[in-house]
Amino acid sequence: MIYSSDKEVLHIYEGLCRKTLPKPDWSHAAHFAAACAIMIDPARDAFADMPDIIREYNEATGVANTDTEGYHHTITVASLLAVQHHMNLELHLYQNVNAILTSEYGRSDWLTAYWSQDLLFSKAARNHWVAPDRKTLQFITKSYIALKG
Repeated sequence: MIYSSDKEVLHIYEGLCRKTLPKPDWSHAAHFAAACAIMIDPARDAFADMPDIIREYNEATGVANTDTEGYHHTITVASLLAVQHHMNLELHLYQNVNAILTSEYGRSDWLTAYWSQDLLFSKAARNHWVAPDRKTLQFITKSYIALKG
């Protein structure tokens, strides 16, 4: 999906936060829309707040957060790091989302270039930050690694 306005992106983000976004609209593109929006929300700390926002949304839409489904911490953090690295505050929000979606990180399988399937879908990676085992993500910040969110 390519977005044509900030209003579209904010609709996704606000629906996620309010737990009113229809489940079919919580797509791969919507995940990046929400990630870009939370990065510029002055009331939020993306890395601290997004995990609970997603967990609560999942619960509100009937998705259990378990060791095998629902919220996935490593995927969330990796996606936020990709967005943080690529955000250009001189662009409109929707332009940032579109730039991410048309980059290598916009592909739904981008994580498997950095993490093996076994590690990425492990209980550990779902519940905590796990560093890539295939190749290094150049934009992982030392400050985030120190947090080990």
